[in-house]
Parts: sequence; C-alpha cells; structure tokens
Amino acid sequence: MLDCRFTLALVAAMGLVAAPSFAGDSNGNFQAKLGVTGVWTDDSTNSLTQTLSGVTTDLLAAGASASTNDTVIPSLTLTYFLNKNLAVELFCCFDKINVDGRGLLNGVDLADVWVFPPALTLQYHFDNLGPIKPYVGVGAQWVHYFNENSNLGGFESVKFDDSFGFVLQAGVDYDLGGGWSLGLDVKKVWEDTKITWTAANGDTTIANHDIDPLIATANLGYRFNLSDIFGSRSAAPLK
Repeated sequence: MLDCRFTLALVAAMGLVAAPSFAGDSNGNFQAKLGVTGVWTDDSTNSLTQTLSGVTTDLLAAGASASTNDTVIPSLTLTYFLNKNLAVELFCCFDKINVDGRGLLNGVDLADVWVFPPALTLQYHFDNLGPIKPYVGVGAQWVHYFNENSNLGGFESVKFDDSFGFVLQAGVDYDLGGGWSLGLDVKKVWEDTKITWTAANGDTTIANHDIDPLIATANLGYRFNLSDIFGSRSAAPLK
C-alpha cells in the first residue's frame, strides 16, 4: 500500500510548483505551506484494565502502561486571511503511529494505527515588522484513527476512539518576496483517546491514554490572491 504521507507530500509539492502561475503577493489573502513536521508526544496512560473470563485486573496499578512513538512527517497548511491581522488556518497530514508497552509490558508492540489529525486555528498576525511576520493562534484538533492493527497476543482486534483536543499555536514567517516565505510553527495540543483490544471470546483490554503532542513545523510557503484563480469583480488589498 502506498504510504499516505508520501502521497500528501507529492500532491502538496505539485501545488507549490504550480503556484508561480499565480501572481505571488506577500499581502495576498491565501497561503499554502509545505512543511516537515516533528511530533513529540508527552503521553501518559490514565487507566489500563484487562477483563479475562469476567475477571477485571487493573494493569496500571500492577505497573503496566503504554507509550506512543515520536515521528517526523510531511505536512500541508492552508491559510485564509480575513484581513491583514486575522486568519484561519487548516493544518493536516497523515501518519502511522505505534503503541508500545511499558513496565510489565516493556518493549511489547501493542498496536499500530494510521491517523488523520487536521487542526483548525484562528490566528492573529502582527504587522509593521518588515519581512518578519509573527503570529499566534488558538483552535482545536480532531484526530481520526483508521486501519488499526492489534499486536497484543490473544487479542485479534483493536479500536481507537476518535479524539478532540485544544490547540495553542505560535509561529513566524519570513517574507522572501514574490509571495514566497520560510516559516517555523509550533503547536501544543491537549487530547486523549480510548484504546480497546478485543479477543474472539469477548475478553478486553482497555486503555485511556493522554497523547498531548508538541507539533513543530519548518515550512516553505507561497501566498497569493484567490481572485487570481477564481476571478473577482475587484481585488482590493487586505486592510
């Protein structure tokens, strides 16, 4: 199966290569960014129980827990400027994460899953700083989990509940001229999920797990006016 991460990178790269066919504008109302994103989880297991033949055991109390891996992935960001200071940003990517055991389960590969984690933020962009364009943002992230695979012995399936999280954001773009920019962006997200492993006989192992990732992105951006694509009766500069 083709890795979705590289499919996303290919589509995004084609979009940026095509961008010069539009007139680049450092004050345009739309910006696309292709980035390299690192995701560092500050995760912890809040509860971990196992039910075998009707008997429930608290594995967390016994010293077991779980951990998700850090990762580096390609990403795509789309930003629409409402005016020169306010903007709405959609950030997304695809990724595959692994869940490993800790404590009593140390080193055990418990599960792997694909994630689609779009984040939507409302931003304030500071102006009058020349080519340096810092911004802050606040919003939410939704994480959809799919293609789950259980690696826990005796449990043939696993389910990750979709999750929502609160996002704080800070970043800066450096204007290279002609609509092009280089940028750095950092997001902190607070979110959790419920993971349920199920055996053929109905036995279960259930974990409630905080993920709380720090997401840092280095990106190349291109900014222009949507009217260059769709046409407009008028094209006034952002105010």
